Amino acid sequence: MSDYENEDECWSGLEGFRVKLISVIDPARITPYLRQCKVLSPDDEEQVLSDPSLVIRKRKVGQCRGRRALPTLVPVPGRPGRLSPRPAPPITNLSACGRGAAMHSRGPWESHTRWVADGDWPRPTLRPPRGASRGRRPPRPPARPLWVAGVLLDILQRTGHKGYVAFLESLELYYPQLYKKVTGKEPTRVFSVIIDASGESGLTQLLMSEVMKLQKKAQDLTALLGSKDDLIKELRVKDGLLRKHQERAQRLKEACEAGGRELQRCKDENYDLALRLARQSEERGAALMRNRDLQLEIDRLKHSLMKAEDDCSVERKHTLKLRHAMEQRPSQELLWELQQEKALLQARVQGLEASVQEGRPDQSSPYIQVLEEDWRQAQRDLQEQTRTVFSLRKDLRQAEAQRARCLEEKEVFELQCLALRKDSKMYKDRIEAILRQMEEVAVERDQAIVTREELHAQQARSLQEKDVLRKQVRELSEKVDELQLQLFQREGQLLALEDRLRRQQLDTPVLSSDLEDSSPRSSQELSLPRDLEEDAQLSDRGGPAIEESLEQQKERLSLTPTDAGLGRGEPPEKEKGRRRLKESFENYRRKRALRKMQHGSRQGEVDWENTTGSDNTDTEGP
Repeated sequence: MSDYENEDECWSGLEGFRVKLISVIDPARITPYLRQCKVLSPDDEEQVLSDPSLVIRKRKVGQCRGRRALPTLVPVPGRPGRLSPRPAPPITNLSACGRGAAMHSRGPWESHTRWVADGDWPRPTLRPPRGASRGRRPPRPPARPLWVAGVLLDILQRTGHKGYVAFLESLELYYPQLYKKVTGKEPTRVFSVIIDASGESGLTQLLMSEVMKLQKKAQDLTALLGSKDDLIKELRVKDGLLRKHQERAQRLKEACEAGGRELQRCKDENYDLALRLARQSEERGAALMRNRDLQLEIDRLKHSLMKAEDDCSVERKHTLKLRHAMEQRPSQELLWELQQEKALLQARVQGLEASVQEGRPDQSSPYIQVLEEDWRQAQRDLQEQTRTVFSLRKDLRQAEAQRARCLEEKEVFELQCLALRKDSKMYKDRIEAILRQMEEVAVERDQAIVTREELHAQQARSLQEKDVLRKQVRELSEKVDELQLQLFQREGQLLALEDRLRRQQLDTPVLSSDLEDSSPRSSQELSLPRDLEEDAQLSDRGGPAIEESLEQQKERLSLTPTDAGLGRGEPPEKEKGRRRLKESFENYRRKRALRKMQHGSRQGEVDWENTTGSDNTDTEGP
């Protein structure tokens, strides 16, 4: 009972690292060691490694936060060799799940267990979550199924303490870091279980198999290293060619930099001219603005003058009105007479009042009463007439005041109308001036557009000429490179022939060497006239320009070997033979170059006609 409890304690200690073990361990790597330790039978190994029901795309290792982990496998009673899924308790501790559980707990494609009809094996199926697109492909499954490692742990758990020790030793051998994390100890590699089970021969056999695997890997690495060496040799050859191309590219780059400097100089000159033109245009615009401001000031002064004239005319009219009113005012004599009449009338009224007061006692007489009634009636009539006169005078004064206001308003409106007419005339003149300026600006704009189009056409022509010249330079540089390569090859052949001739001169007598010297001379002399005839025909076809360029290349290329021959102090006969050989070689090279240039010129005419400024993409100035 204690052994069983000890086994349960050991395996329960590993349960905390189950997710980590399942996510790291590769069963195909540790099964050979477990088989040597005799804790894993061949049937179990075949079940772990090649059972088709365990080869699945993805496995949900466990779910945290109250979710249930995948069911473990337990033996079915009455059916040996078969396992049945047993549900595991829910995982509530997030820290115990580990990184693997968090990674495999819930993905974008959920794993749902579908049970087979016989109830033996759960087969998970993949179903997209809600809202996911049906056309989207699921993420790639892991390269190694995770459930296989769990099945292997369940099989080892059935073997008890021996399987536990063998599993730890396999971890110690293949996964030392994981062993240290699980047990907290450094790996010692004692291999007690395999020595007890199979002896030292089993351990030796296991180690030899591992050594053979390592040797096979070493052989593969050696073959890979040989292929890399071959590749390095090829790359060295390509590096030599690349250096030549780099030298040529460097020359082209220097030429391009020189052209770029020339272009920059032209750009600077163009910029200076544009700057001067901009300054002149700014000065012209400033002068136009000053002229416009002065014109506006003149218009404003004219408007002020017209307004002052209108005010003067209004004041003059008011003055005339006052003078006319003063002339129509009554004189002092008339006023004095009116005052005297007023005093007399007042005296008469007072006398009448006194007489009336004195005659009051006789009021009872009917005559007096009739007179009083007549007097009252006359007084009432007089009052009514007086009111009528006052109302008419009031209406007259109001009419005169209204007439005066209307006259003033009329004068004001006339002044406003006159001012508006003058303003409209001023604005009309200003609009005409602006229209004239706009016409001048339109003429200048048309001239600028014409100038710009001419510059664009000139630039397009210059770009086309530049493309043609660049193509000619490229073709000439390619021909120069080909001629240099041919020169290098011929010089190598010449040096090889010189070495061979020198060895033959040292080995054979002088007579035979003279015969050998005379034979190539005769062959060269025979071949010279034929080459000269062909060169004459080609020169007649190619023109004097090609002959001059080839003569210059010939003189430039013929300086080095001649100087080298004279510097070595060789005999004159050998020097003559070398000169003849060089002349024949140069004639042959000249003939071949003429043919290539004629063929290239025929092709270049078609290419130059099709070139435009847009093809300028290979070399550009900085």
